[in-house]
Amino acid sequence: MDYFNKGSQDLVDSFKNASIDFQAVVINDEGFLPDDVINVFEFYLGDFSEKSQKPRYFNQIEVPDFWEVSGNNTSGSIHDKSRERGRIFYAEPKNKRFVKVVDWLDEAGNVRLSEHYNKYGCKYALTTFNKKSQKVNKSYFDVEGREVITENYVTNDIVLNIDGKILIFKNRTEFVKYFICSQNWQGNRIFFNSLSVPFFVSNALEDVSGDRGDILFWQENVGAEIPGNMQVIFDKKTSRCQRVIVQNRQAFKRLKDLKAPKDMIAEMGFIYSFKRENLGRPSALICTNTENVEKLRELLEELPMVKFHVTALTEMSAKLLSHEQYENVIMYPNVKMVTLDRLFTECDFFLDINHEGEIVEATRRAFFNNQIIFAFKETIHSSEYIADENVYLSNDYKQLAGHIKSLLDSKEALDKAVRKQHEQGLAAEKSDYIF
Repeated sequence: MDYFNKGSQDLVDSFKNASIDFQAVVINDEGFLPDDVINVFEFYLGDFSEKSQKPRYFNQIEVPDFWEVSGNNTSGSIHDKSRERGRIFYAEPKNKRFVKVVDWLDEAGNVRLSEHYNKYGCKYALTTFNKKSQKVNKSYFDVEGREVITENYVTNDIVLNIDGKILIFKNRTEFVKYFICSQNWQGNRIFFNSLSVPFFVSNALEDVSGDRGDILFWQENVGAEIPGNMQVIFDKKTSRCQRVIVQNRQAFKRLKDLKAPKDMIAEMGFIYSFKRENLGRPSALICTNTENVEKLRELLEELPMVKFHVTALTEMSAKLLSHEQYENVIMYPNVKMVTLDRLFTECDFFLDINHEGEIVEATRRAFFNNQIIFAFKETIHSSEYIADENVYLSNDYKQLAGHIKSLLDSKEALDKAVRKQHEQGLAAEKSDYIF
């Protein structure tokens, strides 16, 4: 995998749930990867858990005397009086304020240096920039602070110091290939979800074609044409990869329209671990980071039988708190994570009706907890988890309310809604993951 994004995480979880013996490898360093996922660069840095067990909190960044470190639930900043000197970026979930990257600025406000921190709170890498804030070089340090890897973004060279030797690689493809061969994995099949470096590595390794060939898991959209490297696969000009499994419904339809070879593509979803059964209890959860919750007052009046739980990670405005006049709503300003976790397991409906950004990956969490998700078109955040028939225009809030009422009155309709939501989210079965 190039990056450990949602698609990568869902693919890894699917392999686990299918009881497949595998090793997950990510190329771009993250610092906060799960313990069972290897990063190619961080692999050579040693075990940082020997030094610390906790991530670094935003106000633990070392700064000169009299400089100020401040932060909110999305990011942090460093100031010398009125001048901004640094920007702090958090790891997910951002509300925990754990530091992932700190950008340091020059007198003109341009980024000149980035410090990278891992889940143990240790600084493991530095990225330098030129005057135009373009990346020049990145250095990685082991647990003792010694420089182990250097990547030059101008020449693409990577230098690795290992076992008293200095190894030089022309690019990331050579470096990742070396890593795989050093683990004696070159004879194994590779399942990859990117047509950049992972594809190049697959093509550079020794041939394991036939029934044991590599597989591309395609999770992105497809434009006007078939992506160039995917066409190389379809033209059978690759040494190992012979199949493309598409994990994006729109992309699969598009590839069929573009006449992709039917015998080389297949649509397949993810094996999710759903945490609870939806029982049709009349309770709905809303997560917001703004006072603008679309048609909240109207829905409270339309659904007096439903208990609404409105949560926020911060203080709530007077406008939002004014809804407390209704008996069927409970407001949770500065909600604690333990309370939010409980609400995700207790509420059977989730309303994606808050404007602006989404907090705590709420729609995704609602999906995993089998909450029936409803949204307005004007506020929807993660459409991939919401059945099409559960999305309404805000002016049609009465129809949305009527839909919820119908589900409360019929266990059969509720079960059908759950199945529709699983279908929208591309839920797969264990038997699908036989390659």
